[in-house]
Amino acid sequence: MQGLEQKIDKYAELAVKVGVNIQKGQTLVINSPISSADFTRTIARKAYEAGAKNVHVEWNDDDLNRIRYDMAPLDSFKQFPQWKAKGFEAMAEDGAAFMTIKATDPDLLKGVDSEKIAAANKAQGQAMDKFRGYIQSDKVSWLVISAPAKAWAAKVFPDVKEEEQEEKLWEAMFEAVRINTDDPIAEWKKHDQNLQTKAEYLTNKGYKKLHYTAPGTDLEIELPENHIWLGGGGPSQDGVHFIANMPTEEVFTAPKADGVNGTVSNTKPLNFGGNTIDNFTLTFKDGKVVDFKAEEGEETLKHLLATDDGASRLGEVALVPHGSPISQSGILFYNTLYDENASNHIALGSAYSTCVKDGAQMSSEQLKEVGLNTSITHVDFMIGSGEMNIEGELKDGTKEPVFKNGEWAV
Repeated sequence: MQGLEQKIDKYAELAVKVGVNIQKGQTLVINSPISSADFTRTIARKAYEAGAKNVHVEWNDDDLNRIRYDMAPLDSFKQFPQWKAKGFEAMAEDGAAFMTIKATDPDLLKGVDSEKIAAANKAQGQAMDKFRGYIQSDKVSWLVISAPAKAWAAKVFPDVKEEEQEEKLWEAMFEAVRINTDDPIAEWKKHDQNLQTKAEYLTNKGYKKLHYTAPGTDLEIELPENHIWLGGGGPSQDGVHFIANMPTEEVFTAPKADGVNGTVSNTKPLNFGGNTIDNFTLTFKDGKVVDFKAEEGEETLKHLLATDDGASRLGEVALVPHGSPISQSGILFYNTLYDENASNHIALGSAYSTCVKDGAQMSSEQLKEVGLNTSITHVDFMIGSGEMNIEGELKDGTKEPVFKNGEWAV
């Protein structure tokens, strides 16, 4: 039986060797909460053992962030340090790999002025737009993972003894990222291939349109010409194979920015910027949200949709069977990285340029011309359930089931 520390060690090794797939002489940049300091140090050791030249850590602190939101004036949130944005751009240009550890309290910003949150998100989105281009076109290898935090673990497991909550969350994560196997690296390589096989099948199908139906949802999503479905890992511009999300159970592509019509309802809470948005419905016409409502977090949703012109359009459509391991665990993580891999989901905001043929070499204007959405934000939310059906329409008008009762029909 492996102990907790042994599993954390294997998790760090997996993130370094398979996630970002660090190369000899390469710099690794880690965005980490201070609550994950021990885990971050373990990752750094693994990276240096694998030959990394340097490990640079950008620390953040939930408590300090909350103090700022409570006490700083609104105007201060309209600014983002340009030196930081330029630093990330420079490290990307130098070929660094990037890892982000998500461990935020889902209720961190509960009760905070939504204007401050909206202003901060917009300022950061604008300043980091060029760097985001490196990420969304896979010009660099990158990875998003998670680690437990005290407040987050308490939210996920409120009925567990306080002193056991974080370990309980660790164990749930280990199960989701295949650490509880004899050889996690081998398991991930097999899983990666399975997702890529599914993505290749859908790309070859070349669906013109997807039609989603479920309680509260009746939505048609057109797909652009020469769209590409992706899943699992893929190569960076230097040919390094990496996996951007751990866990991942999805295959995804980009919708046509002006080709979304109908209504969609969420099936899991969306944690956005330390606030929860839940029981919400969006109505689209010609790609744009023309009406919305939410029982919880409606003001936050309103500001999200108003971030810029592209924030009220879709940039991603992702397919995840209801029978995925994370869904079957029955755990609501209040963390999009995990919850999106338990459910079909879509994303407001920017599209990944790699989801269209030759897109990684296109400018923003060229991406718009081929039908992809551009924005300074990208926010996934969950819409899938065991009651969801998806019908695919081929170029000749033929229609066939893609999902039936939440599971693959192909």
